[in-house]
Amino acid sequence: MMLPQDHSNALSQRSLRDRIGVCIEGSDPVNSLNKIRAAELAGVQQIWMTAGGAGSGSPDTLTLFAAAAAQTERIRLGTAITVTYLRHPLLMAQQALMVHALAPGRLRLGVGPGARESLEGWYGLEISEPLSYQKEYVQILRGSLWKNNADFHGTFFETRNAVQMGNFDTVITASHSTQIPLLVAALGPKAFQQAGEIADGAISWMCPVPYLLNQAKLALQAGAERYLRAVPPLIAHLMVAMSTDEAATLAAVRQRVQVYARVSGYARAFVRAGFARAVEGDEKALDALARALVISGDESAVSQRIQELLEGGLDELMLQLVPITSEASERDQLLHLVGSLKA
Repeated sequence: MMLPQDHSNALSQRSLRDRIGVCIEGSDPVNSLNKIRAAELAGVQQIWMTAGGAGSGSPDTLTLFAAAAAQTERIRLGTAITVTYLRHPLLMAQQALMVHALAPGRLRLGVGPGARESLEGWYGLEISEPLSYQKEYVQILRGSLWKNNADFHGTFFETRNAVQMGNFDTVITASHSTQIPLLVAALGPKAFQQAGEIADGAISWMCPVPYLLNQAKLALQAGAERYLRAVPPLIAHLMVAMSTDEAATLAAVRQRVQVYARVSGYARAFVRAGFARAVEGDEKALDALARALVISGDESAVSQRIQELLEGGLDELMLQLVPITSEASERDQLLHLVGSLKA
């Protein structure tokens, strides 16, 4: 049996800088655009933004990326993630094509179901079989974006070629020559396995490094092997504190961890990763979980840890700043650090 192509050779040909992205956060779209421009000027190759939507306090990501595309030249624009339940896949494809037309080859479209609590609480949606829903969703996206074929008959969606993407013939042709990568959110082993089966990358969020290396990567590889696909990259979300104050860093990260521990999906993930006592509120366990989710120290220490993680099995890093003293100066430090890594 022919096995999927090992992507380690492709990764070895990519520079450290090319394998790192920085999260852009904020509710003010003008401020977010300024941060994206600053990241490009610093030499950062990739930025990521989470989904916008009612209740989130953040701007709609794809709309913001359309504006960012006109104000930047090279930086890749990644969604981490855009929620599948809030947009029909054909509408999502139409928005993605527009960003691609403005910034050819720079969009990486990450999608996922989002948190059940938010979707049911904010929108009144009923969520069932999220992985099955996601599989159909990605199939429609790939057909629409890669093959100009919107014909699909499934459990959750019924679409036909009669549904056109508007007057986007030129855009669609361009998308086929530079196919928009379709990434999916993954938290549990089944989600990572599905990412290996259907996606061009798996995006983690708040997953401890040992869990990613010892469980998630194996599930990702198993999914790829099952369908004789190349193993897609695992994009690991980690927090970064540009500070040598360990107590302050742990306090800041622990506060965020406790918020996520109240979300059922993340609570289960923390338990699977061996941090059940952290979910129960144990202080020592919370500190241990926080240490598994953050890179901290001065620029030299952070740079060294980034290199260790990429050499140790993680394919890409998505770095989210955790401010300790001054958000503006610490963000500048992080951008400078990432932009100055080996190109």
